[in-house]
Amino acid sequence: MSKQLTDAAVAQFDTEVKHEYQGMEMLRPTARVRTGVVGSTHRFPKMGKGMATPRVPQTDVVPMNIAHTNRTATLEDWNAPEYTDIFDQQKVNYSERQQLAMVIAGAIGRRCDQLIIDALDAASTSLTVATSVGGSNTGLNVAKLRRAKQLLDTNGVPAKDRAMVAHTIGNEQLLGETEVTSADYNSVRALTSGEINTFLGFTFYFVEDRDEGGLTLSTNTRTNFAFHGGAMGAIGLAVGIEFSTSVDWIPEKTSWLANGIFSAGAIDIDAGGIVDVSTYEA
Repeated sequence: MSKQLTDAAVAQFDTEVKHEYQGMEMLRPTARVRTGVVGSTHRFPKMGKGMATPRVPQTDVVPMNIAHTNRTATLEDWNAPEYTDIFDQQKVNYSERQQLAMVIAGAIGRRCDQLIIDALDAASTSLTVATSVGGSNTGLNVAKLRRAKQLLDTNGVPAKDRAMVAHTIGNEQLLGETEVTSADYNSVRALTSGEINTFLGFTFYFVEDRDEGGLTLSTNTRTNFAFHGGAMGAIGLAVGIEFSTSVDWIPEKTSWLANGIFSAGAIDIDAGGIVDVSTYEA
């Protein structure tokens, strides 16, 4: 049964349960998603560059010999189960089964995010932005964003669907930048809502501390990612079983078993569209 249910039974609770703060899924739109995958792996095709050559009259054309490769995502199975006891259900004035469904959805959603973060982290990209950009041991700043943009631009990455996945501390750091918060530079009034949605062509996703791992912090250096997202982006997400929940009666335990299941895997398709952005957190 749910660990905290006994404590809940000894007090009067409102009918609406206050959940512990927890992040929900946010990064799936940044990936190239393939659903209905059969098997334990899925190959994302990758086509190389081509170059036009001069036409010489009355001669055979010369094929560009474009390279065709693929990147393979390995699917992993996940579930998020919890029991709720029928006797404890009688002692509280809310439906724990209904509330557990919301908690399970959050757990599976964060796991999906972590698959994408892990794929970004594992990518062998040569595009990096150091903590020294914009000053010695600096946090997320405009100079780092400009450098990340320049690296993607130079690599020929499309301007559309660019994403920036950063820690929430990076949001605080960016809000200290005049170029981000001033209407003289940015039409999005970040200080009004305390949020930064888009800037320099990036859509921002700020990830909090997560038990699943979140964004890697090594000593005081955080690894964030600027990359090409969307349906033709640098990251692939293969889904074998879409997230679904079930609530089943288990008579041997006189309890309901609420469970969420999900099977998916993520992989970097093109590391040339991923920039590692290192920030300093004191």
